[in-house]
Amino acid sequence: MPKLKTHKATAKRFRYTGRGKLRRHKVGKSHLRRKKAKRTLRIFDRLLVVEHKGSIRRVKRLAPYLDKK
Repeated sequence: MPKLKTHKATAKRFRYTGRGKLRRHKVGKSHLRRKKAKRTLRIFDRLLVVEHKGSIRRVKRLAPYLDKK
């Protein structure tokens, strides 16, 4: 069976929890930060759980070895 290549941008953006849930960061933290309120920037630090089934399937396809770490 041939090896599958990991999509590196996907592997950097997503992580799995210990229970197997897929997590991601919120977008928009790094660009034009000076205009944004400190409270808004703190909200960007939180990790969100990906709940959309299609997105989870796409991440599994793009990064097949991500959950084995």
